[in-house]
Amino acid sequence: MMFDLSNVELVGQRTPDPLRFAFQRKKSPHAGGMMHAVKGDDIQSSLEAAHSLVPANRFAPRCLYIHIPFCRVRCTYCNFFQYASSKNLIDSYVDALRKEIEWKAAQAWTQGAPFQAIYIGGGTPTDISAAQIHTIVSDIRRLFPLTPDCEITLEGRINRFGTDKFEAALEAGVNRFSFGVQSFNTKVRRSAKRLDDREIVIEKIQQLVSYNAAPIVLDLLYGLPYQTLDVWQQDLEDYLETGAHGVDLYQLIEMQGLPMAKMVEQGKLPHPADTQMKATMFEMGVNFMAKHHQKRLSVNHWASDNRERSIYNSLAKTTAEIMPLGAGAGGNVNGCQMMQTRDMDTYITAINENRYPVTMMTMAPANKAVAAEVKSAFDAGVVAEHKLDKVAGKGTFSALIPLFEAWEQNGLVYLERSDAEFAHRGYVKLTLAGQFWAVTLAQNLIEVIQGSAPKASDAMAPKIMGGMAMPKMGMPGASSMPSDAKKTTSEDQKELESKAAHVAA
Repeated sequence: MMFDLSNVELVGQRTPDPLRFAFQRKKSPHAGGMMHAVKGDDIQSSLEAAHSLVPANRFAPRCLYIHIPFCRVRCTYCNFFQYASSKNLIDSYVDALRKEIEWKAAQAWTQGAPFQAIYIGGGTPTDISAAQIHTIVSDIRRLFPLTPDCEITLEGRINRFGTDKFEAALEAGVNRFSFGVQSFNTKVRRSAKRLDDREIVIEKIQQLVSYNAAPIVLDLLYGLPYQTLDVWQQDLEDYLETGAHGVDLYQLIEMQGLPMAKMVEQGKLPHPADTQMKATMFEMGVNFMAKHHQKRLSVNHWASDNRERSIYNSLAKTTAEIMPLGAGAGGNVNGCQMMQTRDMDTYITAINENRYPVTMMTMAPANKAVAAEVKSAFDAGVVAEHKLDKVAGKGTFSALIPLFEAWEQNGLVYLERSDAEFAHRGYVKLTLAGQFWAVTLAQNLIEVIQGSAPKASDAMAPKIMGGMAMPKMGMPGASSMPSDAKKTTSEDQKELESKAAHVAA
């Protein structure tokens, strides 16, 4: 296995402050591997074949993702906005979505094994009516095989989420709620086009928590315009004040072409936080959660008690299969990773004709478990030798030790070597800096294992052989991949994976 330890994009900068300066910026919203693009003419037949097969392992984890592509207002940082909320359009969409639910529920793959988690995301699912929420959830619970402890999450906003919608969701079977608060601060919220003031948001969350009926989980973004360190500290304090059962701390990923970028260019908003400031905010968040004894479930997610399990978010970073439902939904079934069309008319027409509304699809390599294991490990903060070798081939961890050593020297990981004499297994544990750069490190490791890691621009840079000969893993190197497969690490593929995993950016 060849990798270039002189490449700072791979190993990071040697710096006294790796949390803030190891890399220039976060590499992408989510890590992912190369896949083989499927031509448009073959998409329907490939999906028909995939859905006709009963799962070989009925105990393998899998989930449902249902997309509601409507928002009352587009947030300035959002890349997922599709349609402004309109009653007539929503009604037509829900009718088509129910048809898709019934059609896909009857397929052999669906009925072959139970689902462990369901995520109803968007968009803003809470923009639909109480009756529609109840109907969609009831249809799913009636038609799909679910595990007895299946986690059913409804995502949304606090704005206009009345007790009628909350109680309808509970009655239908929703047992987890995720609200994108982003920031409690009124000025920050207004600048990002969030609709309610701080006091209203806190009061509403406290009201929902008081039902004591299901875990209430919040998303907070750090790095937004006007979000100073003092504001961020208050955001963290406000999370505790609400009594919510869990929280995700996400860094703002700046994407060109979005409303926020345009408003900054026009002088209507100050610049959002740079990478160094976001690193400081991440450090504050981690320390705050530790100080207040919040249980850490991943590098960016905490729970205040045992009610919050975060099953969907955890499974989405593994080899779990995810059936997508709705316009703009992403998922993967039997090796087919797909993105359903965002266009409403195209989606409704396809569903009425019993055609898969998929416009972009890739096929995972035979050992897709490698990328999944890497993503899951970095999300948990620990890479285990026995787990990586199990999916990538015996000796993989040992072959990567020079890279791990470089990361350790740069303050990103702690390396624990295996010791056969004492039956000790090897581990790579992320430092605080490594946790902040977890997605970048995961993407780099996936590319190294796949043989597609970028080389440093210096043509004279030495090429280092990693530890020992790389075991055969059934994964073609970059040189043997077709050109369209190489493109699947582009923005299109990252968008697909972002939707499939549904980790809000």
